Amino acid sequence: MNDPSGLGRIPSVDRVLNLPEVRPLVDAHGRAPVTAAVRAVLEGLRRGKADAPIPRAVRERVEAQARPRLRRVFNLTGTVLHTNLGRAVLPQEAVQAAVAAMTAPCALEYDLAGGERGDRDDVVEELLRELTGAEAATVVNNNAAAVFLLLNTLAQRKEVVVSRGELIEIGGAFRLPDIMARAGAKLVEIGTTNRTHLRDYEGAIVPKTVLLMKVHQSNYAISGFTASVAEGEIAALAHARSLPFAVDLGSGTLVDLSRYGLPKEPTPAQSIAAGADLVTFSGDKLLGGPQAGILVGKAELIRRIKKNPLKRALRVGKITLAALEAVLRLYRDPERLPQRLTTLRLLTRTREEIMAQAQRLREPLRRAAGRGVPRRGGGGHEPDRQRLPAGGAASQRRPGGAAGRAKRHGKEARCGNETQTSRGGAARPAGAGARLRARGRAASGPALPCRRGRAGLRAAAGNPSDMLIGTAGHIDHGKTSLVKALTGVDNRSAEGREGPGHLDRAWLCVP
Repeated sequence: MNDPSGLGRIPSVDRVLNLPEVRPLVDAHGRAPVTAAVRAVLEGLRRGKADAPIPRAVRERVEAQARPRLRRVFNLTGTVLHTNLGRAVLPQEAVQAAVAAMTAPCALEYDLAGGERGDRDDVVEELLRELTGAEAATVVNNNAAAVFLLLNTLAQRKEVVVSRGELIEIGGAFRLPDIMARAGAKLVEIGTTNRTHLRDYEGAIVPKTVLLMKVHQSNYAISGFTASVAEGEIAALAHARSLPFAVDLGSGTLVDLSRYGLPKEPTPAQSIAAGADLVTFSGDKLLGGPQAGILVGKAELIRRIKKNPLKRALRVGKITLAALEAVLRLYRDPERLPQRLTTLRLLTRTREEIMAQAQRLREPLRRAAGRGVPRRGGGGHEPDRQRLPAGGAASQRRPGGAAGRAKRHGKEARCGNETQTSRGGAARPAGAGARLRARGRAASGPALPCRRGRAGLRAAAGNPSDMLIGTAGHIDHGKTSLVKALTGVDNRSAEGREGPGHLDRAWLCVP
C-alpha cells in the first residue's frame, strides 16, 4: 500500500500515539479525543483514503474537532442587528455582569433583604417598570415565546381580534396565525390588508372574544391607500367592552430613536400610556441586550401569565438576567446612551465616520475579499423604507485568467491603463490620475477602470487579484459615492444597478 506517512505499513494506534509529533496533542487535548482521531485516520488509510502523512492528518482532525462551532467573525454585512451573526453585540457592562453571574453564586431567586425565597423576575422588574411605566413585568427567552405565553394564558379556546394588515411573518417561519393556533387561541381577522377601521374591531367583538391585539409591522410597510386604528382608540374600545388590549412591538426600543437621528420606532412606554394592558418586545434587537422576550403591563395580567406552567419552560437563566439588568441600567442615562450602548453607537455613526472607515479598508480590500451590504438595523425591526442612510462596501474576488474583455450593449472595458470603449464607439483613456470623490469630499488617488454590466460580473478573464467592489441598499445610502471613493468609478447608470434594492458595483484592479 502507498503509505504517505512513510512508515511502510499501517501502524498500530499506540505507535502513532507515541510519535513525537502526536504526543503534544495528547497533552493539549487529552488522550481520548486524540485516540479517536488516530483510529479515524488509520481507518481512512485502510480504505485507501490518505491525503496527508499520519501525524499531520491526526493533528488536523484533532484541531478541527477542538475548534468551537460558535466562533467569532467579522460582521462586514453592514447590518448591525444580524440574526445569523447573533444580533446585538453587548456593551461591556453587560459582559462584565454576565461573567460575574457565571463565575460566582448569585441571588437569583433569593430576597436578600427579606431573607426568604424570591422571584427571578425581581432582578429586572423594577427597572422595566421605571422605563416603561407599566405596573409589572416578566421575562422569557424570546419575543415569540412572550407572544405565545400571553395568548396561551389569556385566550386559550377563545377569540383574539387582529387586523389582517398585521398578520406578520418573521424569520424562521414564525407566523402570527401559527403561533395563535399553537397557543390554543382562535384568530379573528378584521379589515383588509391595507385598511382597517375602528368599526371593524367593534363588529368582531362577540361573547367568545377575550382580547384585542395590535401587532407592529416591524419588518414591512404597506403604503398608499391605507388606514389603521391608533392604539388609544383600540384601548378605549377594549376597556369599554371589559377586554384587555395587547400590543406586540416585536423589536422594541425603550427610547425615542428619533432623538438620535434614527427612524422613529414605537416604545413600550408609548403603548402603555395609550392604554395597552400588555406589551411584548425583544431584548436583543433595538434594545441592544441579550436574547429575551419581555412582557410589561397590568399587574393582574402579568400575575396570571407568571402562573402559567409554561412560564417555567420559557424562563431565562441568571446569565441573561444579569446582562439584561446591566443594559437596562444604561437606559437610565439617555444622554450618554449612544456612546455606551453598542447597538445604538453603531446605528448612529455619521456618514463621515463610515466613509473614513471605508478609506481605511481600501488597502485591506486590495488583499482580501469579503461581502457586505449597506448598514441598516436588521433583526426584523424595520421595513425597507426605514433603512438607515449610510454606505456599505462589499468585495468579491474576480475569477482569474488571462486578461480579457467583458461586453454588454456595445460596452467593453479592460483592467490597467487600457482603453475603454463607450456604446458610441469613441475611445477614451482609462481615467489615470482622476480624483476620488465621496459626497462632495475629495480624496486624491488614481481612478481605476471597471467592468460594467452583467457580462462583466460573469467574466472569467482578468487579473486574478482584481476584485468586484459592490454595495446594495434602498433609497439614498451613498452607495455610488462609496464605490467611487474605493474604485474611482462613477457608476450612476441604471445598468450598474439591479432590482428594487439597487446594486452599485465596479471592478477594483489591484496592481
